Parts: sequence; C-alpha cells; structure tokens
Amino acid sequence: MQCARHSGVETGLACGRCETPICPKCAVMTDVGARCPSCAPTRKLPQFELSPLLLLRGAGAALVSGTALGSLWAFLLPGGLGFLALILAFVLGYAVGEAVSWATNRKSGPALQIEAAAGVVLAYIVRNLVIESEPVLTDDLIGYVAIGLAVIVAVNRLRY
Repeated sequence: MQCARHSGVETGLACGRCETPICPKCAVMTDVGARCPSCAPTRKLPQFELSPLLLLRGAGAALVSGTALGSLWAFLLPGGLGFLALILAFVLGYAVGEAVSWATNRKSGPALQIEAAAGVVLAYIVRNLVIESEPVLTDDLIGYVAIGLAVIVAVNRLRY
C-alpha cells in the first residue's frame, strides 16, 4: 500500500477514520489512534477556548482581587516587614491566579496569565497608594522580589 500524501512511500498504516493509507511522516497521533491530517482534530482543547465574556470575567476578577489583596497587604504589612513579604507573595499570587481561574470556569492560557500578572501588579500599586506613598517605589527591593514571585505563582496557577 502506498501513502496517499507521499507517493512512492510504502506503508501498512491507514487512517483510523477514513482508511486512507498514511506513512509515519504524515500520521497524526490522537488519543483514538493514527489519523490522516484531514481527519485529525484541529480544534483547541476546551480548557483553552476563551470567549470575550470569559476574558472580561477574568479581567474583572484580576481587578477585584488585586485591589482587595493590595489593600489587605497594606493593612497587614504597611512597613514591609522584610522577608515576611516574600511569604505573602506566594499567597498573593495564588489568590489572584485562583480568582481568575474561578471566574473563567477553570480555563487557562496565555491571555489569562497576563490578566493574573496584571492583577498582582495592581495589588502592589494599590498597597503603595493605601500606605500613602508613590505608586511605584524606587527603593523597594523586597517589594519587587515579592511581586516577581507573586507573578510567577499567579502565572503558573493558570498554566496549561
């Protein structure tokens, strides 16, 4: 039997759906067996399909959670308290990521990761505004490290 796409290539493999002869080069492995490129599913997984409404809900969740957690951060640790802020960063990142995930029915993907990261940065800015300083401090090394860790945690919470 000859491959339907690559003439001259002998094969014993056929598409599981349409029975077209396919060689290993053009076979697409799926969870139900080898398929030809025409029959292989080209849809995204449902976990990654995001409608504009879900993106809006994710942005709203990032906005609300970032604002609320930034205010809470300002009241709990107004002076920073050094490395305790790093522990808080893990909680902050997870909470913002979880809020975005929950608001979007447990979807994930790069767009939601960006929204969660923006929610974490918003929490930092809100914290600084609540403690009545500049929105972005120039000498806040622990704060920058904490925000970096929180962004990493939030993004990984929405990873595929």
